[in-house]
Amino acid sequence: MMSGMADRHTDFDVVLLGATGFTGGLAAEYLARHGPPGLRWALAGRDSARLDAVRERVSALGPAGDIVDTVVTDVTDGASLRSVTERTRVLATSAGPYARIGEPVVAACADTGTDYADLCGEREFVDLMWLHHHERALATGARIVHACGFDSVPHDLGALFTVQQLPAEVPVTIAGYVRAGGGISGGTYHSAVRSFSRVRTTAKVAERRRRSDARPRGRCVRALPDRLRRGPDGTGWAIPLPTIDGAVVRRSARALDRYGPDFAYGHFALMKGLPVAVGTVVALGAVVAVAQLPPGRDLLLRARPVGRGPSDEQRATSWFRIQFVGEAGGRRVVTEVRGGDPGYDGAALMLGESALCLALDDLPGTAGQVTTAQSMGDTLRERIQAAGIGFRVVSST
Repeated sequence: MMSGMADRHTDFDVVLLGATGFTGGLAAEYLARHGPPGLRWALAGRDSARLDAVRERVSALGPAGDIVDTVVTDVTDGASLRSVTERTRVLATSAGPYARIGEPVVAACADTGTDYADLCGEREFVDLMWLHHHERALATGARIVHACGFDSVPHDLGALFTVQQLPAEVPVTIAGYVRAGGGISGGTYHSAVRSFSRVRTTAKVAERRRRSDARPRGRCVRALPDRLRRGPDGTGWAIPLPTIDGAVVRRSARALDRYGPDFAYGHFALMKGLPVAVGTVVALGAVVAVAQLPPGRDLLLRARPVGRGPSDEQRATSWFRIQFVGEAGGRRVVTEVRGGDPGYDGAALMLGESALCLALDDLPGTAGQVTTAQSMGDTLRERIQAAGIGFRVVSST
């Protein structure tokens, strides 16, 4: 089932905003290569010359490349954005930082009933968008889907895949253990530093949402304790990951009864040795502390310029592996999600497939701010599996 206003006439199936940036350019290349023949899609931004340059670059890459259009719009102009969102089924955006320029895009999609997908891993922004635009999106039928990249598609769908291997209607506990290798772009680095500088504000916004967001009746969803622990089967050491992924998994669990009457999830980074784990915790704490004051934050931001990302060669050797250990009803299952470069090639793949899934596939009838598992679930998992991201059961006892 499409969103509530999907039967209206539109010029485009997908509009990609942010294609002139590093990750957005990779997403444009992905859609050109892997979009189906006849896909109606466009690149959007405020600089027509730069949009034309991206269109020229992707035009020969695949069946959808030679039919891409361009649309000029300004992310600070609500009327301009509405004129774009009214013309498309889905608006996918990599244009950030989302906390600075993202809200008008979400507002335009919520107002016009247009489905929305982004790469945002900024929890404060996601919670604010729920507070400001969830009710409007419910009314218009728009599906607002944040975190459609490495934050948080493989974690959200991996947890769902793990739940599906376990007995239903019993308490479920899952721990996710993440390992990854690869570089980061200047934009990603700047977003992380700014998020570190706003930990107190982020917590206050999360509390505002918690007070307003209805909890499922008769069911409990909670987080595992945030503490250092041994890794799966006693190998390695795991430290709590302060990313948005755990919150996304738990939101999916609140929305879907299949996660059971009592669901607990913890999200961890897996390290080989205890000294590395302890050193990582100390270093991260130091960065967060430095980021609280403007001079320290400015010093951190100057360490890496915006606009550049890992080279083709660096991305070719990047990788990620997420292991989920689930227990329910006396059963224990270990699953795995793995792939190549997580932050850029992988993000382009996941954002592209999320946009295509929302635009073209039969999906559950959801609206408002929803997660990838809630809105697309197995359909999106099958898409990204076909594109090369592996999901498998490692063991089941």
